[in-house]
Amino acid sequence: MLNSFFNNCLNTPLESISQQLVDDSVDAYSVNNGNIPKWKKVIDEIDLYQTSELEYTKPYLNIKLDIDNTANLEQSLKQLIPWRKGPFKIGNLKIDSEWRGDIKWDRFSKYMQPLENRTVLDVGSGNGYFTIRMALSGAKLAIGIDPFLLFNYQFQAIRSLINNPPSAFVLPLRLEQLPDLNSFDSVFSMGVLYHQKDHMQHLFKLKKMLNDDGELILETLIIEGDGPDIVPTDRYARMRNVWRIPSVKTLYSWIDIAGFSSIECVDINQTMTNEQRSTGWIGENAKSLKDFIDPINPNLTIEGYPAPKRAIFICRN
Repeated sequence: MLNSFFNNCLNTPLESISQQLVDDSVDAYSVNNGNIPKWKKVIDEIDLYQTSELEYTKPYLNIKLDIDNTANLEQSLKQLIPWRKGPFKIGNLKIDSEWRGDIKWDRFSKYMQPLENRTVLDVGSGNGYFTIRMALSGAKLAIGIDPFLLFNYQFQAIRSLINNPPSAFVLPLRLEQLPDLNSFDSVFSMGVLYHQKDHMQHLFKLKKMLNDDGELILETLIIEGDGPDIVPTDRYARMRNVWRIPSVKTLYSWIDIAGFSSIECVDINQTMTNEQRSTGWIGENAKSLKDFIDPINPNLTIEGYPAPKRAIFICRN
């Protein structure tokens, strides 16, 4: 997969640093993680299957595999639980992930510039559901980065089943590991900003990844109105490492300080249980949004904060 990534970077703005990105990814896969042998075994099992064509059939990224009995395939893929992003369909097997990514895609895709022939970066890509959809939408190269190795193995498992896979790749890297490329036509940061201890550093770095005509699609938690930012003392909706949730007005000011000349909030939406839900693909007895919300007042989290609302900003250089 990494060799394929390198070859796809030839004759693109990433050609000069592609080998370094591959080397850094190899180092990441070499960390001392006791799950890696199990995950590698899954990839070896998946590699024995025939490949098939990929298409989007709402709500699934659908690999049209001709297989009658999917029990063994399901057993293999469930070794990679939890599946957060998706959903995927492989033959008759449905991977109903925690998040319905198609719902989010429908919210932002009508506002962004068309991805045809663009070079795209998907920050915090998870298993690459959106990265693959970006490539299917015409991106000449879609790169997802996510340091959580499990999600990289999920992406490898999916990609291994695709005949003539699209030009989409997920690398086990953090945004701060990338040089200031100024090379991407579109950069996506979705569900990442509120996990950053230094939100301005994240926004400055995103801008440094874009070319002069580039576009940032930013999706993040917000609070409506002019109230003070939420700064959780411990957890927010049971999530760790939520450092700050701004108002829309505050977020506008942050993005302006980061140097974007065109800033537009195109969507605000309260997260509902049809979009984020507990399924058999995130583990036994695993909890999801309905468990994170106050059972008496659905407009509050279990900790008493305003319930999750997400805004989508389109920002241009």
